[in-house]
Amino acid sequence: MTTTTLIYVALLLTTLVGVVGAVVPVMPGPILILGASIIAGFLYQWDNVTVTIAVSSVVFLMCFAIDQLSGIWGAQKAGASHWGQIGSIVGLFLGFFGLLPALPLGGPLVGMFFGPFIGAVVGELLYPRQVPLKSRLKISFKAGVGIVLGSVIGLVLQGLLALVAAIVFATTTWHLGFGVI
Repeated sequence: MTTTTLIYVALLLTTLVGVVGAVVPVMPGPILILGASIIAGFLYQWDNVTVTIAVSSVVFLMCFAIDQLSGIWGAQKAGASHWGQIGSIVGLFLGFFGLLPALPLGGPLVGMFFGPFIGAVVGELLYPRQVPLKSRLKISFKAGVGIVLGSVIGLVLQGLLALVAAIVFATTTWHLGFGVI
């Protein structure tokens, strides 16, 4: 294998890691695909990778927007208050660092899914409402589920977009790494 081929294979593997990173929280995703595209531009001439860079840039921006908005969208659809949204953010951090008493095991990935749920439920329970406890519990649980579902839907969308970017990278640059025209 030539050096050019080895470098290309490394870039291709980086895009695959980027696809995984798009669906695994705290792991870089679309930025890895964009980075691999830019490095390919430096190595293989920019005119060979303009489509790849354009697609990777758009996917990166879309994934960033989805990441920021998906939990909020899920919260709004479930009728969560700002207290529930703030609680989900606090729960995310507490879950990630393993500080939730209910999650001594499972690591940061498990905590990142259950933390926002628990935080949203607690936030909604703390929200001053003149509603009986049973109804408050129901509202709180619904808000927690909405936030988690919104986040999961966002991760799936990000994974699909990253997969598209990786496929575009592979199909538009394959000839550069393996000398096939």
